[in-house]
Amino acid sequence: MIVQFIIFLLAIGFFVYLTLSVRKKKKKPSEEPLTINYKELLQEHVAFYKALSDDEKVAFEKRVQHFLATTTITGAGTNVEDLDRVLIGASAVIPIFAFPDWEYVNLSEVLLYPETFNESFEQQGGGRNILGMVGTGVMNNTMILSKHALREGFSNKTDKSNTAIHEFVHLIDKTDGATDGVPEILLQHQYVVPWLKLMHENIKEIRADKSDINPYASTNQQEFFAVAAEYFFERPQLMKTKHPELYAMLEKIFRKPLDGKDLK
Repeated sequence: MIVQFIIFLLAIGFFVYLTLSVRKKKKKPSEEPLTINYKELLQEHVAFYKALSDDEKVAFEKRVQHFLATTTITGAGTNVEDLDRVLIGASAVIPIFAFPDWEYVNLSEVLLYPETFNESFEQQGGGRNILGMVGTGVMNNTMILSKHALREGFSNKTDKSNTAIHEFVHLIDKTDGATDGVPEILLQHQYVVPWLKLMHENIKEIRADKSDINPYASTNQQEFFAVAAEYFFERPQLMKTKHPELYAMLEKIFRKPLDGKDLK
């Protein structure tokens, strides 16, 4: 009886060991560097990457590599091509590049749709005006992106928009437990009240049609933060000229001075 009990305990221990080993292997990112093709795609399509120093480019590549190795990207009605993977990875890294240890703990999968979709995640029928969304409920830990919008965000040289960066900023905002436009995990405490004041001043200007910021930013605080971040990363020189206070505050949040260079 004692022998059988010992064998039972050993079997349980072996099972636990195997389970933990499998889990550890699943979480371990690939150690292989990005292929030359991926680096070429970054150089060709991602202006933020092109503006970095050689050392920063290596760090950026490693961050993209880690994200792609630990996040599932699934096509829903479309194929996920190398360019899509690179652009999604870059969108994830750009807003948190100044935070070397950042992990998107609230994301496990990105679903790529060919075009727009509705609030029920349907690709057919009416009301399909959504370009990207951070899922909730049964879709929690999932992001949905339009493939067309993803690529447009990096190819349009004159706009101030980038759908994928917008959605990753929502995830950053959500990390502290509340998607409210106040990224407490990034924003130092002394800047919270000035940031709230600045947001509401800008929202008021947008609603009065006295701002070049996308009107969608006036929806609420969380949308203002995400839209302003798009502008900051896509057209920093323009924002610095037109909205110097907002530009300075976003520099404090993202800890990444962009030297006033437009990246498009």
